[in-house]
Amino acid sequence: MHFAITKDQQAVYDAAREFGAREVFPTVLERDKHERWDDALWKKMAAAGLVGAPFPEVYGGTGLSALETCLAQEGFVHGGHDGGLAMAWGASTILCGVPIWKLGTEAQKQRYLPKMCSGEWLGAFCLSEAGSGSDAAAMKTRAVKQGEKYILNGSKMWITNGPIAHHFVVTAVTEPEAKAFGISTFLVDADSPGFKVGQRIEKMGMNTSKTAEILFEDCEVPEENLLGDLNSGFVGTAKLILGWERSTMLAGALGGQRANIDTVCRYANERVQFNRPIAKFQAVRHMIADMQIRYEIGRNLIHRVAYQLDSMNDGGDDPPLVDAAVAKVQVSEAAQKTARDAIQVLGGVGYTKEYHVERSLRDAILTTIGAGSSEIQRGIIARSELEIGF
Repeated sequence: MHFAITKDQQAVYDAAREFGAREVFPTVLERDKHERWDDALWKKMAAAGLVGAPFPEVYGGTGLSALETCLAQEGFVHGGHDGGLAMAWGASTILCGVPIWKLGTEAQKQRYLPKMCSGEWLGAFCLSEAGSGSDAAAMKTRAVKQGEKYILNGSKMWITNGPIAHHFVVTAVTEPEAKAFGISTFLVDADSPGFKVGQRIEKMGMNTSKTAEILFEDCEVPEENLLGDLNSGFVGTAKLILGWERSTMLAGALGGQRANIDTVCRYANERVQFNRPIAKFQAVRHMIADMQIRYEIGRNLIHRVAYQLDSMNDGGDDPPLVDAAVAKVQVSEAAQKTARDAIQVLGGVGYTKEYHVERSLRDAILTTIGAGSSEIQRGIIARSELEIGF
């Protein structure tokens, strides 16, 4: 593994950062305030090659590696200051698109990926339920085979892109006695009979994305929409997704840290107190140094996981879930700490919406909860070290 990124990889970062600064940043305050989804902006992201970042060009994708996809996510948030839109991008491309790409039949790939890459279709992933968040394998949603279709009943909660997605990767129990080994994954279109969008969920942060409850009431799904092998939805699909989610999507939180560091450095050089810039004060300088240390540690951890994802044999190696857990804890908790410290350095204006740091804190709060809480990640890490298994 090389610790220095190449010129081509840096170009991916720079292009995403410039796109974010040009197309995303000018409207982020208004979209956050009104919790507005911007479909035209999504189409621009697709045209720029962001939405289809990791997918092969044959399906309309950009053909980026996992590491390059991380760099694109980080650069996008660095320039755009928009964690919510980055989360919507990740929910569609990573949580929905990657399992189709890695586990789907050729017919499934041909049906979904080109229209996802073009921005015409938006995807979502349905795992969590109101009664099973961290204990995802305890889900209650059921899928029963009837002839040439499956009938789904149940509900999913906290679904990013829920109100606006065209299709969903849905986990459901197909063999109750097998517990985690009896869960399967399905592709469910939003126009399927029995599919409904439930309550729209208002959030503390990430307000430029949309979140909802999803309901399945005798929802009919053709048997050819089974994604991957029967009963492999948790031990196969979900673990694949989580490995990608806890690296590529968390790279957006790195971008938020980088944006906050830039903001703090500019402000500290411009703000004068006691006849000198506050950047001259040791307390401020040490806070900035700690921000940079946290950022560099997290970036190296994320890139290590991405490197492992790029080195995996399709259908062979297991996702690097322990390393991904380490990266997720570090990056998510660092994102909150850096946002909090940025507000502290800026003082009164940091508490306002003028410098965007208050929104970065609201957005960062979710990162220690979603995709497995910090407590769950620490449990994964500890079990690995203690060699007591999963």
